[in-house]
Amino acid sequence: MNIWFLTGSQGLYGEDTLRQVAEQSQRIAEQLPMPVEWKPVLTDAAAIRRIMLEANADDSCAGVIAWMHTFSPAKMWIAGLDALRKPLLHLHTQANVELPWATIDMDFMNLNQAAHGDREFGHIQTRLGVPRKTVAGHVSDPAVGERVLSWLRAAKGLAEVRTLKLARFGDNMRDVAVTEGDKVEAQLRFGVSVNTYGVNDLVEAVDAASDADVTALVKEYAEQYTVAPELLGERNESLRYAARIELGLRSFLEAGGFKAFTTNFEDLGGLRQLPGLAVQRLMADGYGFGGEGDWKTSVLLRTLKAMTPGGTSFMEDYTYDLTPGNELILGAHMLEVCPSIASGTPSCEIHPLGIGGREDPVRLVFDAEPGPGIVIGLADMGDRFRLVANEIDVVTPPQPLPKLPVARAVWQPRPNLRTSTESWLTAGAPHHTVLSKAVGREELVDLAEMLGVELVVIDADTTTERFAKELRWNQAYYRLAQGF
Repeated sequence: MNIWFLTGSQGLYGEDTLRQVAEQSQRIAEQLPMPVEWKPVLTDAAAIRRIMLEANADDSCAGVIAWMHTFSPAKMWIAGLDALRKPLLHLHTQANVELPWATIDMDFMNLNQAAHGDREFGHIQTRLGVPRKTVAGHVSDPAVGERVLSWLRAAKGLAEVRTLKLARFGDNMRDVAVTEGDKVEAQLRFGVSVNTYGVNDLVEAVDAASDADVTALVKEYAEQYTVAPELLGERNESLRYAARIELGLRSFLEAGGFKAFTTNFEDLGGLRQLPGLAVQRLMADGYGFGGEGDWKTSVLLRTLKAMTPGGTSFMEDYTYDLTPGNELILGAHMLEVCPSIASGTPSCEIHPLGIGGREDPVRLVFDAEPGPGIVIGLADMGDRFRLVANEIDVVTPPQPLPKLPVARAVWQPRPNLRTSTESWLTAGAPHHTVLSKAVGREELVDLAEMLGVELVVIDADTTTERFAKELRWNQAYYRLAQGF
C-alpha cells in the first residue's frame, strides 16, 4: 500500500514560483516518516478532481495527504473532495521551520502561504463535511511524524477491512446475543464479507494433511516452544493431530483468500480436538479470530493486526480480583489467546477441557507481557456499530497460576475497575475483545473516523456520569444523522 502526497497552489504566482513550490513540496514529502508517492502540484479544479478519481481507482493507494503550500482557492477543490473515497490527511506545515527575520520580504510571504492556504482548505473540507485528520506542525517534528504514522496505520486497517473475507465454521454460540450482528450492514459499512462453512468442510482439509507435513510442523513446535514431555512421548498423537488441524485450517483459509475466521465449540463436526494451538499460531501470523462464532471480534482483530504487526490478541474478560485498592481483571479464553502478547517462551501443553465434548486439546500457555495497552470491543447496536475502548495496564499476575493451563493476561483498567466496568456495561460493549499493546488510542480515533462508526473511550479521566452523557449525546447524533 502507498500514500499519495498532493500539493495545492494556483497559476497566479507564475511558473518560477510554481517550480519553487514543487521543489519544496518534494523536500517536505521526503521528510515524512514513511515513503509517499509525490504528485505534481495541483492548480486547477479539473486536475484536482482527476487525481482524486485516480486515487479511488488505485487499489494500492491507501490514502492521500494534502498540503496547501501557497494560497489555493478552495472552490476548485470542491469537486475533487466530493469525489474522494480514500482516507484524507490534511498536513498543515510549511517549507521552513524558522522565519528568516532579517531577510523576509514580500516574495517570501507570497511563496510561503500555508498559514493562509490551509485555512482556506480547512474551511472547504468542513463546509463539505469531508472526514479527515488534521495535523499541524513542521514535518520534521517527531510528534508530527508520529501522528501521521498513526493515520497511516489506520488507513492500512481500513484498506484491509474493505476487502476482508471471513470464514465462519458453524454458527455462533446458541442463545448468545452479543456475538450476533447484521452481516449485510457490516459489508456495507466496513466492506468485509462474512460467510458460513460447514465444519466438516474444514474436517476434509484437516484429514487431507500429509504425514510428512505433520512431522515437519511438529518439529517446528519443538523448536519454537517449550513442549510438554508427554506431547513428545505417550501423547505425541495428540500433538500430531493439533498440527494436522493447523495444516488443514491454514490450507482452507489460504485457498479461499480468508484472513479471518471463527470457530464454535458447540459445532465441531468430525474434529477430534477443539482447535487451540492452530488458532493461536494463525493469530500470530496475522489472522483474525473470534470464538463461539464471534465474527465481529474476528474482523476487529484482523483489522488491528493489519494496522501494525505484533502485540494484539483475541481476549475475553473472565473474572475479577476485587481486593480493595488493587482490583484486577483476569482475561483469557478457553484456548485461543495470541502468543504475540506473550512474556517469554510459551509452553505447549495438553490438558482436559470440560467443554466441547472432544479429546483433550493442545494449547500454548503463557502470561501476557506487562505494560500499557488497550482493549477494544465492537458491538452491533441495531442502528449502528459501536467501538468501545478501555485503556489498561497489563501487569504480572500477583501470584502463580499453576492450575490454570491457558494463556492469560492480567490488567488494571483505567481509571479503576469500578468506573471501567460500569462504563463498559452501560455502553453495551461485548465480553469478547481485542487486547492490543501495539495499537493505541489515536489510531482507533483515526480508524473510527475513516469507517464512520461511533467510538467511545474509557481512560484515566473517565467518570461514569460524563460517560453516560457522552453515550446519550452520541445516540442523539447518530439517529439525527441517519435522518438527514
